[in-house]
Amino acid sequence: MINKNMHSFKSIIAQTALCFISILIILLFAYKYGYFGKNSANINSLENNKMGNKNSTSQDAGKTKRNPNTSVVISLVGDCTIGTDPRFDESTSLITEVKKHNNDYSYLFKNAVNIFKEDDITVANLETVFTNSNIRSRKTYTFKAPPEFAEALKKGSIEGVDIDNNHTKDFLEKGFEDTITALKKYNISYFGNDNKWIKEIKGNKIGFLGYQAWTYDDDAMNKVKNDIKDLKGKGASIVVVSFHWGTEGSYYANSQQKEIAHYAIDNGADLVVGHHPHVIQGIESYKGKIISYSLGNFCFGGNSNPKDKDTLVLQAKFDFSNTKLLKSSIRVLPFSVSSISYVNDYCPSPLKGDDKDRVLKKINDLSPNLGFKVNDSFSKNIAK
Repeated sequence: MINKNMHSFKSIIAQTALCFISILIILLFAYKYGYFGKNSANINSLENNKMGNKNSTSQDAGKTKRNPNTSVVISLVGDCTIGTDPRFDESTSLITEVKKHNNDYSYLFKNAVNIFKEDDITVANLETVFTNSNIRSRKTYTFKAPPEFAEALKKGSIEGVDIDNNHTKDFLEKGFEDTITALKKYNISYFGNDNKWIKEIKGNKIGFLGYQAWTYDDDAMNKVKNDIKDLKGKGASIVVVSFHWGTEGSYYANSQQKEIAHYAIDNGADLVVGHHPHVIQGIESYKGKIISYSLGNFCFGGNSNPKDKDTLVLQAKFDFSNTKLLKSSIRVLPFSVSSISYVNDYCPSPLKGDDKDRVLKKINDLSPNLGFKVNDSFSKNIAK
């Protein structure tokens, strides 16, 4: 009886052991081939994301995870007068120069386009009108070109333009409306004159505003403040403010420019740039933000042979983490408005060697309190 019971007990133990081993094998098999669902897959994905692996994937979703750390590079240039005053000497005009190159609109920015293609966005001050209208404003200079000249912006990899300056309505409201139509045709964005622009780049929203700002005016400044607030409220990680201001021919920002620029930054602007003086002015660092008081001319049809042909491309680099700005830096690329020295051929070109060094020194001499030396490599971090 005891032997029988012992045999039965051993049989039960054997069966229990076999069952346990079978369950263990099943569990190991399931673990190996991922049958425990999403949690086990997401652990690796989460760790990869912490390590900044932009190619890491979530096995359950099968989608690439976005790297939260991104950089956006913006190129900014000054006055682009893509046109001429109809009363100027036609033989030396920008329009005639383009005709000499078989109406190839890529001619104007051919020596800058490779730089503009490599950035994330390029912005210019558009100081002309694209129209066939002949009814002009009563003023000293009025600039225009046929609407098809707007294609030069597209060919030059310029994505956006400021349309708030003293030549925006040279050919009255008709000219302004024709300009907007031409810009839309070639998919060129615009801002200024009560237009705001937000561009999303790598998941970061970048806002642009443009104004004429000849004097400090409380009502105008209140509008600047509210417009910046509006763009930030719409998710803009940074806001770039462009001002048409200053004194023509002056290499130094006046007190009005400084007061306006500081106000804009005090109220949320992340970068301030200016134009109108037709020459380069200094760069300032204010509360960790950059102000470039005048970018000078760039593709400038307003003068067939300006005495000062120096200009620049200002590039600002913004580093983000999950759309939050971490730091910024700038670099300056010295240019001439012309590819030749003795006349304006309306083809802005990068400077090299001694000429490049001369323009960099000129900018640094105009910017004595910047806190660092401007060069053609991105500076140390400005804002943190």
